[in-house]
Amino acid sequence: MSFDGLFTHTMVRELNQILAGGRITKLHQPYPNEIFMVVRNHHQNYPVLLSAHPNFARAQISKIKYTNPQTAPNFVMMLRKHLEGAQLLSVEQIENDRIIKFATTGRNELGDEEKTSLYLEMMGRHSNLFLVDEAKQRIIDLIKHVSPDQNRVRSLIPGGQYVQPPKQAGLINPFTSLQGLAPLILEHPDVEALAPALQQHFQGLARDSTREFATVVLQSGDSMAYAKAWLANFDQPQPQLVTTEQKMAFAPFDWLTLPGEKTHFDTLSEMLDQYFADKSERDRVNQQASVVLRVIKNELKKNRNKVKKFEQELAQVDHADEFKIKGELLTTYMHEVERGMTSIDLPNYYDDNRSLTIALSNQLSPSRNAQKYFTRYNKLKASVKYINEQMDLAQTEITYFENLQEQVALAAPRDIEEIKQELIQEGYLRLQIKKKQKPKVSAPEKFYASDGTLIEVGKNNLQNERLSMHTANRNDIWLHTKDIPGSHVVLHTSEPSDATLLEGAQLAAYFSKARDSSNVPVDYLPVKRLRKPNGSKPGFVIFEGQQTLTVTPSAAVVQRLRQAPAK
Repeated sequence: MSFDGLFTHTMVRELNQILAGGRITKLHQPYPNEIFMVVRNHHQNYPVLLSAHPNFARAQISKIKYTNPQTAPNFVMMLRKHLEGAQLLSVEQIENDRIIKFATTGRNELGDEEKTSLYLEMMGRHSNLFLVDEAKQRIIDLIKHVSPDQNRVRSLIPGGQYVQPPKQAGLINPFTSLQGLAPLILEHPDVEALAPALQQHFQGLARDSTREFATVVLQSGDSMAYAKAWLANFDQPQPQLVTTEQKMAFAPFDWLTLPGEKTHFDTLSEMLDQYFADKSERDRVNQQASVVLRVIKNELKKNRNKVKKFEQELAQVDHADEFKIKGELLTTYMHEVERGMTSIDLPNYYDDNRSLTIALSNQLSPSRNAQKYFTRYNKLKASVKYINEQMDLAQTEITYFENLQEQVALAAPRDIEEIKQELIQEGYLRLQIKKKQKPKVSAPEKFYASDGTLIEVGKNNLQNERLSMHTANRNDIWLHTKDIPGSHVVLHTSEPSDATLLEGAQLAAYFSKARDSSNVPVDYLPVKRLRKPNGSKPGFVIFEGQQTLTVTPSAAVVQRLRQAPAK
């Protein structure tokens, strides 16, 4: 279903049960439209994601790891000033709308009690997050500033009065009243007609929710009883992801309109982490990698154009012998060539004396015309070595940047900074870095084989370099997809079982360009057989004596290997 008013209702209930009464200990803004608020309650820390993303706006407890920017944005600095150490009083939904209020109480710099609230408005591209002074209903700050020229309906700047978004008049909150439902059912006896009518009558229903609601109440029997029971399920959720051939969807409980394979979760937040893991991560990566992707795109375009140009020049070299033949013919029949001629037909003794037309310059002597053809021949022949060298260099660059492109496609947001640092080190990107700020060194991702063996996977060239050439033991087993861009994988054992070797190969295939392929070849050998050529780029190694096995990558296997074995 959508994160509409109905889902907001059940999510607020979950958040309130877990977080209300807790203390806000930390606030971070790792991404432009998203805040992580750490709430300590019940002797645990809960990282709460408040997202005002135009496509993925939501509130949930999220365990997806993130990396903070080296310089904190102004908005999160303001949140820290007013909310760090404050108590979270409650999590509330505004009627049945997609607005959540996080009410807090704390102390200001003078020690006086200060009541502030965070209002998360999940309104598509108009989504926003407000920090509001409850006493004055004044906006202290907001994650997206909007000038009065862009929005004349309400103030969306610090210091303005907080006014909730305009509402559709006359809509009823279905959790407080089902007035008018019975007449709607009588007037619209089928799902296609009833669904839009429900959406126009009740507050907070998205299109997929109204379709499910209509399907439920149109079953034979007591429609009102069905409606009440359906709404009551939102207070006793059984979170699940439903997978069909076309898509994956989430639901707070069993839905008639969502048939498919169901995966159940203990909480709504765990379910959303799984659902948004790839979608939001890809978007976060693209946000942070915009500069990196631009460099990769430009370098690929430049070097592919070079290769095309060199191929055209080599094609001309194939005709170099024609210039040599023409020079020799002109030398042989020099007595027939007169100054001022623009062309001459001569018998070609290399081709059964067939007549060959040779273009001449009327400004040059016969001998100079012949010499001109020999010069062109020698120049083309001499260029072959240079062209091939340059083409090899351009092709190496293409392979390098295609590999980087694949790393970005597989990267988590925390990996992007290191890819950026690599481009700076290699001279492809200029970036002003303050001397006090040292780039954080990220570690390869850890996985665990079924028998408990630690497996590490590099997510970028710098991680691959450190893993394969510095941290891995000489007798550990190294894996990589055969002739396919991908991650370095190291099994931290010298004698892996067949099952562990296959699981390592699964990881190598999954974290490669062949992720969506079947029967992917994966090379493996001891780390001690790896060699790094002098002057080669980060992560580039050569080897020999490898063995190869074939696997078909599986996301389910990768997810299982992320879990550390129980002690």
